[in-house]
Amino acid sequence: MNKPLIGIIPLIDIERESYWMLPGYMKGIEEAGGIPVMLPLTSDREALGKLANYFDGFLFSGGHDVSPAVYREEVSDKCGECCPKRDEMETILLPMVLEQDKPVLGICRGLQLINAALGGSLYQDLPAQHPSSVCHRQPAPYDQPIHSVELVPNTPLQKCLGKEELPVNSCHHQGIKELAFGLQPMAYAKDGLVEAVWKPGSRFVWAVQWHPEFSHKVDENSRKIFGAFVKAAAGDGVSCLN
Repeated sequence: MNKPLIGIIPLIDIERESYWMLPGYMKGIEEAGGIPVMLPLTSDREALGKLANYFDGFLFSGGHDVSPAVYREEVSDKCGECCPKRDEMETILLPMVLEQDKPVLGICRGLQLINAALGGSLYQDLPAQHPSSVCHRQPAPYDQPIHSVELVPNTPLQKCLGKEELPVNSCHHQGIKELAFGLQPMAYAKDGLVEAVWKPGSRFVWAVQWHPEFSHKVDENSRKIFGAFVKAAAGDGVSCLN
């Protein structure tokens, strides 16, 4: 397999005026056979167009709350800190990447951003707007599962993992409210929250609400998700069953 170049959306520390990266994003891609590269934070369309052309796949990472402006809502007092520069960059870059049918993997905020950018909406705060007994925001350590999700039969994720139910970690307070047109669910939490999606008709567009970047060292399923993404970016298909 050729080693595909994977562009990763940077994590932003607004207070320190810095970009940073969790090693799990990089290591998960490297161990699956890819070459991870953190992208610059920019909304320059020419620059983003060149990045969309150059990289073989894109990982939309976790981070700040997606601004309610992306999904046409007013900000509630339960919404957390947003990063408008990330929202702007990603809502410009995503359509460019989809137009070229480049593989995409979204994680946590990445799932939420993809859903919002494609016309869906989000719960600004799950405890206030979608209360349940499921723990969606666990304490450390983050590589351990805290609840389970049910995989939708015959979806790419279910076929990839070969399971009906999956234990996952969880560290979020927002989630999908209305699913965007063109996306299909691949997993649900026990409280009905959509926890994974895909985009039929695309070469590879998957997004998960949990955090394989934290669990890939100890969890084979997390490694399979990274593996399917990297294989798609390398042009080798998406099957990840052993």
